Amino acid sequence: MRTRVLCLFAMTASCALAQSIPTLNFKVDPNWPQLPAGWILQETPGIAADRNEHVFVFSRGEHAIIEFDRDGKMIRSFGERVFVRPHGVRFDPEGNLWAIDDGGHFVVKLDSAGRVRMVLGRKSSPGETPDTFNRPTDIAFAASGDFYVSDGYGNSRVVKFSKDGKFLKAWGKKGTGEGEFNLPHSVAVDKQGRVYVGDRENRRIQIFDAEGKFLNQWKHVGSPWGLYITDDQSIFMCDGYNNRMLKLNPEGQILGSVAEPGRLPGQLDYAHHLTVGRSGSIYVAEIKNWRAQKFSPR
Repeated sequence: MRTRVLCLFAMTASCALAQSIPTLNFKVDPNWPQLPAGWILQETPGIAADRNEHVFVFSRGEHAIIEFDRDGKMIRSFGERVFVRPHGVRFDPEGNLWAIDDGGHFVVKLDSAGRVRMVLGRKSSPGETPDTFNRPTDIAFAASGDFYVSDGYGNSRVVKFSKDGKFLKAWGKKGTGEGEFNLPHSVAVDKQGRVYVGDRENRRIQIFDAEGKFLNQWKHVGSPWGLYITDDQSIFMCDGYNNRMLKLNPEGQILGSVAEPGRLPGQLDYAHHLTVGRSGSIYVAEIKNWRAQKFSPR
C-alpha cells in the first residue's frame, strides 16, 4: 500500500510539473521540407539556418547536407561520401557552415559554395590532444571569433580555439561534479561570452566564462541534447529524452514548451538539435523519426 501511495504521489508531482510549463503557441508545417521522390533522410542529427533562413539539414542518409528555403523547397545537396557519422551543424557569424562528424572524429568548415576552408581533428583518428577529438558533438562561436567544440562521446571536455583554428585550451573530464561532464552534447555562447554546455547524461546545463571557469548549472531542464541562443538571448533547447523543446530565459527559467512525444507531424522522438530562423520559426532535427520539422509561431 505504501508503495502504491508513493507511486501515486510521484505521478501526481510529475503531472503537476508538466502542467506548470505553458505550451508555446507554435504550429507545425506538415509539408516541410519537400524532398525529391525516393530521397530519405534517415537519422537526422543536425540542422542550421543561414541569414536568409535557408535551412541546412545534416543527415545520415545518402545525401549528407541538404539546403532548403524557408518554404521547404530543396535548393541543393552536397557532402556526399565525406562524413562517417554526421552529428551537428552550425553557421558562424561570417556565414560559413561548420559540420561536426562524431564517428569520423573531425570538424570541417565549409564556405557558401561548399568548399572546405578548415579541418580540425584527424579523420578516423580519435584522440585527446590539441589536434584530435574523440567523437565531437557541437560547435559554438564567440563574438571575438574564438570558438568552442564539445568533445563529447569519447572524451568529456570542451575545447577552445582561436578564429584561425589555433588550440587555446580545453577543460573537463568524465564525472558529475562542477566542470565535469557525462556527454557534453551541445554548446552555445551568449552575448556576454558565457559558454553553455548541454551535459546530456548528467541532465543539466553547465555555464562557464570564456576561459572555462564554472559559473552555474541548471538541473531542472531535463536532458539538454541541443542548444540555440537567439539574438534576444532566449535559449531554446531540445529535451531529447522527454521529446519536447523548451524555451528558457537567461536566468534558466522555463518559459514554455513546444511539441509532445510521438511519431506524427508536430510530435517528436529523440529531438536532437534545433535552430531558430529570423522569422521566429523553430527547425528541429530528429533521430528516431528520420526527419526535420518546422514549427512556426501562430
